[in-house]
Amino acid sequence: MPHRETHRVERIGWLRAAVLGANDGLVSTASLIVGVAAAASSQGAVLIAGVAGLAAGAMSMAAGEYVSVSSQSDTEKADLARETSELARDHEAEVRELAGIYAARGVTPDLATEVAKQMMAHDALGAHARDELGISEITTARPIQAAITSAVTFSAGAALPLVVAALAPLAGLALWVAGSALLGLALLGALGAKAGGAPIGRSVARVVFWGALAMGITAGVGRLFGVVA
Repeated sequence: MPHRETHRVERIGWLRAAVLGANDGLVSTASLIVGVAAAASSQGAVLIAGVAGLAAGAMSMAAGEYVSVSSQSDTEKADLARETSELARDHEAEVRELAGIYAARGVTPDLATEVAKQMMAHDALGAHARDELGISEITTARPIQAAITSAVTFSAGAALPLVVAALAPLAGLALWVAGSALLGLALLGALGAKAGGAPIGRSVARVVFWGALAMGITAGVGRLFGVVA
């Protein structure tokens, strides 16, 4: 039976986009709502600002992730095209190059050469992509996946402060939204840490601190420039 291990590194692509999207959606939307509420606006204005922030943020996250990851993908494709050309031009030099990589990792020179020949006989480009360029199925760029993940998770994160803003009284709306957002950030930090195998306490403290700082600054700006009733 083939042995199949599941490693957390396989989750890096979607996990990074998911955690970033959800955290950004929660922090930015909650901060926006807290800032508008601090200016003593009506509840309707607060909700409109929140919904607009959700829509704009989700599209911004999707576009940003797509452009960023597409740039990474273009670079990978260019490197692979160059490697394909080098393999066609001087196969033996590429064998020596791959053998040198294996030897540098501790394999004896003779065995490194034999391994390089066998690996290249099986899949020359794949061997160089993985061992020379660091490109593999796990780490390869996926722009569409990153864009969709970011947009969906941003919207999910932004939904919490919006629901709280719709249900909470205007007088205490900022506190209700800030409190629920911090609880949501703590939960997201714990889930992200558990999925990635990172220390939970440190991850929770990190996201809660920066979320509280963002909402505090935004509330200060709203109160400073808003019309307080």
